[in-house]
Amino acid sequence: MSLASTPVLAAGNFWETAYPIIPHPMELIFGLIAIAILYYVVRSRVVPRLETIFAERTAAIEGGIAKAEQAQAEAAAALQEYNSQLAEARGEAQRIREEARAEGATIIAEMRDRAQAEATRITTAAQQQIQAERQQALVQLRSQVGTLATDLASKIVGESLHDRAVQSGVVDRFLAELERADPASAAGTPASASAGQGS
Repeated sequence: MSLASTPVLAAGNFWETAYPIIPHPMELIFGLIAIAILYYVVRSRVVPRLETIFAERTAAIEGGIAKAEQAQAEAAAALQEYNSQLAEARGEAQRIREEARAEGATIIAEMRDRAQAEATRITTAAQQQIQAERQQALVQLRSQVGTLATDLASKIVGESLHDRAVQSGVVDRFLAELERADPASAAGTPASASAGQGS
């Protein structure tokens, strides 16, 4: 055995007798190459894909937040429009109630005026009818009284009073005397009644 081969044997014996946690140089070189290949694959293939997925998820989340904010804004606008329409409807209902109340009062006033006018017309017509009937009764009574008076006067006087001018004059005088006698008898009736009470 020569001295030149002694270091090689010594080196071979070193790795054989070395602790198991100390890596072999070939394992280090192979591990570094494997790590470099893995780093290249991860960097060129996996990381861009992860970044794309992360960007898509970020965009989706931001889009969802934007859509949620937009939906919330639309809901708030719809609520405000609903409240304004509700207030407008309440105002319209109040206006319609006021108009109906005013129209009802107007109709009641018109009906009252019509009823008053109708009552006045009926009362006036009744008074006119009563006046006409009274006038007719007076004319009939005057005619009957005149006929009776002329007949009675003819019998008393003994001459005919059927001449129209004579008859009219006699009737008018007779009625005038009756009208003058009525107030006197009306005035004398209380006096005689008081006299009767005194006796």
